[in-house]
Amino acid sequence: MNVVAFNGSPNKEGNTWHALKMVTAELEREGIETEIIQVGNKAVRGCIACYQCAKNKNEQCVLPGDEVNEWIQQMKQADGIILGSPVHYSAIGGTMKSFLDRAFFVTSVNDGMLRHKVGAAVVAVRRSGGLPTFDQLNNFLNYAEMLLPTSNYWNVIHGRTPGEVVQDLEGVQIMRVLGKNMAWLMKLVAHGKGAIPPPEREDKTLFSFIH
Repeated sequence: MNVVAFNGSPNKEGNTWHALKMVTAELEREGIETEIIQVGNKAVRGCIACYQCAKNKNEQCVLPGDEVNEWIQQMKQADGIILGSPVHYSAIGGTMKSFLDRAFFVTSVNDGMLRHKVGAAVVAVRRSGGLPTFDQLNNFLNYAEMLLPTSNYWNVIHGRTPGEVVQDLEGVQIMRVLGKNMAWLMKLVAHGKGAIPPPEREDKTLFSFIH
């Protein structure tokens, strides 16, 4: 089993990276391979709602010049996915948001590629805005019908300068418990495959409130 974690911070080894390392350390202790992919310092265009990914159904976004399609394939191959972001104005960092908008649109219109994979979100924040950002990340996981492990509090850890989050003892425990629960859930899913059939995927029902 393997997990791919996406670091939405512009700082390659800032507090978001430290938070992801806390979670992935527990996964690795359980024999699960992990990889952290740096997103936040890349140039990534936002989704332009051209719907070509829905038309082509080739698991790709048509926008060129970045690594989004490569990351989508890594998500497809992974058993678990972690989304990590710092807080920018009580929201996901812009580059991370652009990546997630495109990646989750592509995966959703290609037979729900992430459906029933295990997914988690973590947030590193200096002071406030952690919960709105955590909610925004979880929106992507919920939309994709992913399975979400929990911790003993919201997955938010606090720190200002890089590495300062290791002093947030409650936050460190939250990340550790999340990693343990994620590993456990992934093993349950793996053992259940072939024994318990998943529910059939339903086509999306769209309703317009304007008549």
